[in-house]
Amino acid sequence: MPFREINSKMVEATVLPGQKMFSQRGAMLAYKGDVSFTPNIQGGQGGLMSMIGRRVANEATPLMTVEGSGTVMFGHGGHHIQVISLQGDTLYVEADRLLAFDGSLQQGTMFMGSQGGVMGMVRGQVTGQGLFTTTLKGHGAVAVMAHGGVIELPITPQRPVHVDPQAYVAHHGDVRNKLSAALGWREMVGRGSGEAFQLELSGQGAVYVQASEDKL
Repeated sequence: MPFREINSKMVEATVLPGQKMFSQRGAMLAYKGDVSFTPNIQGGQGGLMSMIGRRVANEATPLMTVEGSGTVMFGHGGHHIQVISLQGDTLYVEADRLLAFDGSLQQGTMFMGSQGGVMGMVRGQVTGQGLFTTTLKGHGAVAVMAHGGVIELPITPQRPVHVDPQAYVAHHGDVRNKLSAALGWREMVGRGSGEAFQLELSGQGAVYVQASEDKL
């Protein structure tokens, strides 16, 4: 894993010759060594079509390509940072929550309606996150941002997880998502604009939940 957590709001990344990293523009706090930062216009590992897909989906968060030999400290807006290690699976995360990630990961865009049908589209409208989400797939590490810290909740076929849509950060694994309306006392649970809805995640994987209902 190229990231070392300095504290809850800063991480240090090791940059090696011949390997790339991508980070959100403006996220570099300091660096040591011979490291270069260039605007990324190719859409990361996903290439031009991935870039076009993200622009259509309003997922065009500007990225920097980080190369060279040295160490770089990343942080942004005082947000809490969670480092997620991928072992060949896919991470689903909103683009504006990405702080930095391995250049070896394959980047793409997924239409949320394809996971959960119409309810997947409703989720986008309720949370204000849009109908698309960014995907990162492969072996590597991803640093994501959240409000108030993050907890990882395992998802198993026997035990799905229900999440307030406003507190959702990301998920990975073979997971299906479905937005359902809360009934009775459940309408009193949650303080966000989607308080009458629950995001149900089922399958095998994990979901990351932030300790806040505020968007970045």
